[in-house]
This record gives sequence, structure tokens and C-alpha cells, in this order.
Amino acid sequence: MELNQKTINTPLPGRVASVDFFRGLTMLLLAGGSTGLFGYLLKVDNQFVNFLGTQLSHHEWHGLHFWDLIQPFFMFIVGVAIPFATANRRRRGQSEKTIFFHVLKRSFLLLFFGWSLSFISAGTLVFRFQNVLAQLSVTYLVAFLLMKKSFKFQLIITLIILLLIDLAYRYFPVEGFNNPWVNFENLGAWFNNKIEGVDKASEWATLNFVSTTAHTVWGVICGKLLMEDRPGGQKIRYLFIAGMSALVIGYSLDWLNITPIIKKIATSSFVFASGGWSILMLCFSYLLIDVKKRFLKGSRFFIIMGMNSIFIYLFFSIGGSGLLKKILSPFSQLLFSWGGKLTVDIITSLAVWAALWYLCYWLYKNKVFIKI
Repeated sequence: MELNQKTINTPLPGRVASVDFFRGLTMLLLAGGSTGLFGYLLKVDNQFVNFLGTQLSHHEWHGLHFWDLIQPFFMFIVGVAIPFATANRRRRGQSEKTIFFHVLKRSFLLLFFGWSLSFISAGTLVFRFQNVLAQLSVTYLVAFLLMKKSFKFQLIITLIILLLIDLAYRYFPVEGFNNPWVNFENLGAWFNNKIEGVDKASEWATLNFVSTTAHTVWGVICGKLLMEDRPGGQKIRYLFIAGMSALVIGYSLDWLNITPIIKKIATSSFVFASGGWSILMLCFSYLLIDVKKRFLKGSRFFIIMGMNSIFIYLFFSIGGSGLLKKILSPFSQLLFSWGGKLTVDIITSLAVWAALWYLCYWLYKNKVFIKI
């Protein structure tokens, strides 16, 4: 399908354009991260560029950078899409049993791909839940099972989950691992060591999939709200209140020294804060694109990247970006070596990023949508 002007300026039929935009923006940022570009920004002799590089890298431990929001964005927007996808399957005449088995299959495939990436990264068979696909295999299934429940029930379940994991970290009774907010000395570190069979495993806790379930369930709640037959302004108001409430709770828990914001072990304060930003991002996108009908042309650039989100994530995660860098690097070296190694590295990374987008564009243009 040719991407003509009419196609660019109109939403995809039967879809909420802001949801597709949000997914695409998240995938575009993840693709950019895979090129190494954001790390190079830290080496540039410019204070503003350094600030961007800092915000586009994970916080060392206690605190929150913009990059720490990307995985929550991904898990949240998957939840937002669940009610829409389920409704579409019902419209096509699929039974509840068929839909449920599709969800089970998708959950299994997410786990398979997530563990496969862990095997590739570790060079051995290690069953981790640190990467987003492995975590989603759990949170996606839980969110689907809770989808038909009431808003209050879903919210209470997520609050109970966050409370229980918070208490588990605080009162874990094993000596050496009973310092809840100290790196490598907490429940998450102990669990990592046990499942990986080592004395000091990754600082990224496998147990994060427990607390980050809230992100996907909250996404389902927001998706159901967007599907309701009510004024757009009312939906925006609810999203704004929910997002601000989550932000206040998350940052208050941190500022009052109750529970610090730590992404690497997904503390309850981190989940609230990142969940709040996720909801506000959806709120702003929905207001701008679906209600105000602005940025439709610009949003298409991001939407194209999100239409094959799982494919492009797997592609750059298994070395696609590295392969493209090897192909493009000689050309960058030939044309821009006068600017020094850092200039060549940055331009190569930008070229790889553009190539990843163009791959998604080619798939989109040829109506190839790879789903699981």
C-alpha cells in the first residue's frame, strides 16, 4: 500500500491513533537505544547534549531518568491494547475459548522469546525475567484474566500486589539479603542468585515481573476507558487525575523516605511514578491526536514503527543493529572521518536508527505485519 497524503493524515480504520502512536514512540526510542547512540551523547563536550545522554540512560540506583520509563511504557501500552484486540476478535466471531487459547499461546511465545534473548545474552541456559518480553509473558496473561473484572477490583489487586512485594523486600529473613533497598543485598538479589546458581547475579531483579504487573493491568483499565462511549474530555480528565495521583503517590513514597524509587528492583514507588508518567503520556497523546485531531501527519512516522513492534524488538535485540552498523560504518568512516571517531560513531548510529525505521516502513508499505 502506498503511503499517500490521505493515508498519512487519517487514523488507521477502527483504531485509536494515540495508542498506536504511543507504541510506536516507545519502539522508536528502544530502537535508538540499540544503536548505542545515547551512550555516545555522554561523550560530547556539550552540557545540554550530556544531559540528554544522562536522561537516555538508566539511573545507577536510587532515582529516575527518562530512560527508566521506557520499559513501563512498553508494558503499559500492551495493556491498553488488550481490550481493543479482544473486542476485534469478538467482532470477527471468535469464541471466548478461542480468544483465551490465543492469549495463552501469545504468553508462551513471549516467554519463549524472552528466555531466548536471555540465553543469547548470558551465553548459557538462564531462565530470567529481566527483559521486557519475559516479564510481559506473565503480566499480559494476568491483565487479560483481570480484564472483565471491575475497575475497583483490578485496582485493588494491583495495590495488594505492590503492598505484598514491598513487605517481602522489607522483611525477607535471610542474613545478607535483608537490606531491602541496598544493591545486591535484597530479596531480588537473593532470588537472582538462586535461579542462576551463582553468588552474585544481575542487579536487575527477576522478581520485577511481580510488581510491574501493575503497569499492564493499569493499561487495561485505561484501554477500557478509551473504549467507553463517553465524551473525550471526560476520558482525558479521568486519565489526568489517575496519572497525577500515581505520580503523587510514587514521589511521596520516595521523598518521605518510605520506599525509594529504584527501577532495578521495581519498588512500589517506582511502579507508581512510572505508571503515572505512562498514564499522563497516554492522556496527552489522546488529547492531541484523537480529540484535537492534531499531529496526525507527524504521528504516522511513529505509528509505522509500532505496527511491527515485536518483530523490530527481536530484530535489534538479537544483533540486527550490530549487523547494520557493520554495513554502514565503512561509509560513515569514508565520509565523516574528518570529524573524528566520535562524530563517525554518532552518524553511524543515526544511520542505523534510520535503517531500522525504514525496515518497519517497508513492512508497513507492503502490508506485512508480523504478530505472535
